[in-house]
Amino acid sequence: EAEEDDRALQTRLVEVLSDAPRSGRPPEFTPEQILDLIAIACESPDTPERPLSHWTQKEIAREAIARGVVKDISVPTVGRFLRECDLKPHQIRYWLHPRPDDWEQFDASARHLSELYAQAPGLHEQGVHLICCDEMTGIQALERRSATRPPIPGFVERQDAHYRRHGTRTLTANFAVATGQILTPTVAARRTERDFVNHLARTVAPDPQGKWVFVVDHLNTHRSASLVRFVAQRCGRALDLGRKGLRGILRSQATRAQFLSDPDHRIRFVYTPKRASWLNQIELWFSILRRRLLRRGNFVSVHHLSDRIHAFITYFNNTLAKPFKWTYRGRPLAA
Repeated sequence: EAEEDDRALQTRLVEVLSDAPRSGRPPEFTPEQILDLIAIACESPDTPERPLSHWTQKEIAREAIARGVVKDISVPTVGRFLRECDLKPHQIRYWLHPRPDDWEQFDASARHLSELYAQAPGLHEQGVHLICCDEMTGIQALERRSATRPPIPGFVERQDAHYRRHGTRTLTANFAVATGQILTPTVAARRTERDFVNHLARTVAPDPQGKWVFVVDHLNTHRSASLVRFVAQRCGRALDLGRKGLRGILRSQATRAQFLSDPDHRIRFVYTPKRASWLNQIELWFSILRRRLLRRGNFVSVHHLSDRIHAFITYFNNTLAKPFKWTYRGRPLAA
């Protein structure tokens, strides 16, 4: 049955690629030759005889001649056939293929997050703060050695490829899902568990008795003993937390995460599935920060970098902030 389907597909492709009867010079290459050429472009070129990562039009032409598909063919002709098939072997696009240990658990967690995002406006009206939180580490303060030349007619902006390094900073940011604003950002030299707790203390300070839901990944600082003590103290939970590494709530990261995600707590955490931090909306905002400020920025010191990040966040909140339109609904991306 599979062979019949392949033959039917090949027949259909030949019909599509065949020229209708017409006057003039007959086609130089048959549909079968074109199909074989396209098949080469869809293969991986990486072999011991050909240690390449991807095809170029010249390599495709050379391979087609070597295999006897055609006696001779020009590079522009190969390019024309590739364009007709909308095939671009010289280009690449990254994609994420999650491989969870348990697809059902992943799907349930992803669905829960998506439903939570959909409920954000209603939760906001009820006074519940739904916050996506994460750290962006290793932000480099790079100073260009020469002044950047602005664009002029016929020339794009030109930036010196050489730079001086002035150190790095870590940004811990909160994305308010209902409003699209960035709340109480922290720009610091490090990201210890104590730093994260201090950041959360600043975050909840404007509404110390309110309800807070934080979406975070499985980083150890998001499941630390210090964080458990902070939540227990703020939620008025006077209980024996145990001892880290030995017993009770503090025994392991799993027991701490279970306590921190308790829905009865006024301050609680919702964890993205493992290896799926892309479900955290703050990652979308980090990409905006990279494109709009960091990628082409020029920073003469780490203090200048910190000031520029804070200034961009203020500008973003005043002019650009809006909730993301979240369309993912928790369906597995692949099996």
